[in-house]
Amino acid sequence: MRNQPMVSADQTTDTVLKMLLTMRLIRDFEEAAGKALQDGHVRGSVHQYTGQEAIATGVCHHLHQHDFVSSHHRGHGHAIAKGVSVAKMMRELFGRQGGTSNGKGGSMHIADFSLGMLGANGVVPDGVTIAVGAAQALKMQGRPGVVVAFFGDGAMNRGPLFEAFNWAKLFDLPVLFVCEDNGYSVTLQTRSVTAGPPAIERVQAFGIPTMSINGNNVQTVEKAAGELIERVRAGSGPCFLHATTYRWYGHLAHDKGLYRNPAEVAQARKDDCLLHAENWLQSQGVSAHHLSQLRDESLAQVAAAVTEALDSPWPDPASAFTDVQDLGNSA
Repeated sequence: MRNQPMVSADQTTDTVLKMLLTMRLIRDFEEAAGKALQDGHVRGSVHQYTGQEAIATGVCHHLHQHDFVSSHHRGHGHAIAKGVSVAKMMRELFGRQGGTSNGKGGSMHIADFSLGMLGANGVVPDGVTIAVGAAQALKMQGRPGVVVAFFGDGAMNRGPLFEAFNWAKLFDLPVLFVCEDNGYSVTLQTRSVTAGPPAIERVQAFGIPTMSINGNNVQTVEKAAGELIERVRAGSGPCFLHATTYRWYGHLAHDKGLYRNPAEVAQARKDDCLLHAENWLQSQGVSAHHLSQLRDESLAQVAAAVTEALDSPWPDPASAFTDVQDLGNSA
């Protein structure tokens, strides 16, 4: 399955408006997170998802609370699309109490097990192997649900990813692999460090059904993800979604991206997933005023999250000794 599906008849304006709000929340959160890093409020790193919002939004639109998501270092968008609170996420970035991990995880370790968000992961592609483990657990326990594993195109050159493909297909596990192909592996164009066939053909070698789409159109993503997730839920085993996109900023928020041609970046920004959704909504009669209100709602929510994060207390030093695994302790 390598076709690019068209917009489905059941994509109402309400559905697209809901997805647009999610994409706006991701976009505004990432802008605020980048600024907070530059202002010194965030320690560590921030990998912005800006430009890729349609993929997380369109895929997670089909997930339930009992479904699971595993992420990578550029994971804020996946968490927001799965329903994680932007206020709790911002407190986590700021290292404050009330964060998703009470300030101990930071940007690359956003997790909320109550919502099925298994966590972002700074090791490429360890989030995928975690996802396969979760899918194995679901099958062994006879529980409903699917697991979505997000990863970038750079992960396609890592050995554990192919082990994950093999294991998932061997046991027909309920997992959807989603490759967010933004063309870059840190500072290198991925194709310049990749030998052999492209991602799709590599995955097909394992007998896994694949689909390749334009990841900058949320309606296309929603349609494709819906088809594949339905197959996974039905017990057909793993599927693979290859979504082409582009990250607007450098690898990190403080990376100026000087290794990229400015004309390339400018051209890519014209293919804005938010703009595509807004244009479609206006063609369906949604007013510019309504869209402006949606933007204001998103900006206000993110601004409130920043204010709350700045006002939240630092963690008690004693909390460093909580949430620590201690196998074999009989006490």
